[in-house]
Amino acid sequence: MKPPARLALGDPAPEFTLPDADGRALALTSLRGRKVVLYVYPQAATPGCTTQACDFRDSLQSLQAAGYEVLGLSPDHPAALAAFRDEQRLTFPLLSDPSTQVLASYGAYGEKSLYGKTVVGVIRSTFVLDEEGTVRRAAYGVKATGHVAKLRRDLGLDG
Repeated sequence: MKPPARLALGDPAPEFTLPDADGRALALTSLRGRKVVLYVYPQAATPGCTTQACDFRDSLQSLQAAGYEVLGLSPDHPAALAAFRDEQRLTFPLLSDPSTQVLASYGAYGEKSLYGKTVVGVIRSTFVLDEEGTVRRAAYGVKATGHVAKLRRDLGLDG
């Protein structure tokens, strides 16, 4: 398996409709007119993913005040996402992509290096989309710890 094709600045964000933690369908097109931060994580309730989700939770008010909607995306099934959301008191949508088709369309599923070995899986990534659904930032292989703070700086929200 070759590395996935990556999105770049100016690319149209791949469209999707996916179930959230409650099984309700959320279409990316329903967010047109708003900026979106879509972050991809490998598995709910694991240490790194919990750290990252809680960082987004704790920064949500300032991101929303700047006009950003936050969405989390993983291959977890809705029931696992609901348990994760409730346990961590997350107040933004978590989307389920067990087929990994949407993850792959964003270049966030494929070969990656893990502890020196090549494996196939979810590539922790973050995408910032503008009001028209165009990619404004695409960051691959991000670290769970400190990523939200860096994203906030990059978006000019700290200062």
